[in-house]
Amino acid sequence: MVRMVNCVKLKREAEGLAAPPYPGELGVRIWQNISQEAWQEWVQTQTRLVNENRLNLADIRARKYLAQQMENFLFNDVDVEAQGYVPPSQ
Repeated sequence: MVRMVNCVKLKREAEGLAAPPYPGELGVRIWQNISQEAWQEWVQTQTRLVNENRLNLADIRARKYLAQQMENFLFNDVDVEAQGYVPPSQ
């Protein structure tokens, strides 16, 4: 059975995640309030942030930065994008 959530990112009801995608309280909060579609949008944005900013995920500062950007993107309605990123032309 599909689990539905009232997604705070998309501002509508949508299919929820199967399990918390992140450890701790933040992961549970994401699981309860973020849809699969919004999570996939974040994963794509996160990939651009890591690549464009050349983040080393072994560095605790990079992980804290990504966690803050994730919270801003998913819950604070902040437009998060990698500095210098240019979307591919159609």
